Amino acid sequence: MRLERLNYNRIKIHLTFDDLYERGLTKDDIWKDSIKWQYFFHEMLEEANVLFDIEIQGSVAVEIFSLKAQGMVMILTMSDSLEEEEEELLNEGFLEMQVTVEETIDILFEFMELEDVIQVCKQLKSLNLNGGLLLSKDGRYYLMFKEMTAKEEERAVAMLGEYGEPALISIHILEEYGKIICADCAIETITTYF
Repeated sequence: MRLERLNYNRIKIHLTFDDLYERGLTKDDIWKDSIKWQYFFHEMLEEANVLFDIEIQGSVAVEIFSLKAQGMVMILTMSDSLEEEEEELLNEGFLEMQVTVEETIDILFEFMELEDVIQVCKQLKSLNLNGGLLLSKDGRYYLMFKEMTAKEEERAVAMLGEYGEPALISIHILEEYGKIICADCAIETITTYF
């Protein structure tokens, strides 16, 4: 679990599926708003409180982005103003939440070095996997895959995790501000030239 402060009233929390499984949670627990999830959510709020020295009170908007292989990203936005109703809820020990959930079907991994990209492409090619979009931004490399079968996805994610880590940045930001190195055929191109 990684926490990042975006600004004075917004916090980003990245959770891997391992983080959830370690605590006995599944994605279904989150979607169903189970008691286990609520306890875990309050633990995350307490950790954010200690880490960033902020007091989380009042209304909290929660945006959950489920990233196919990477886990999920939560954006917490704390309300600036407290109305009388919210103050009453606080006095009673309640926290009002508004939850929005989105999901992506793309697999996106980040690599620190081009050499890591070369090595993972060779491994993916040996598994008879093809395609992929290769981008770069701020000295890092990103490899994205769309439309894989469940079996291909499982093999690809296992191999990608050996050389890189799930990307926390959105593909839309990469496409807008990054540089496309190889569109649609990254594995083939990398293995041909390296």
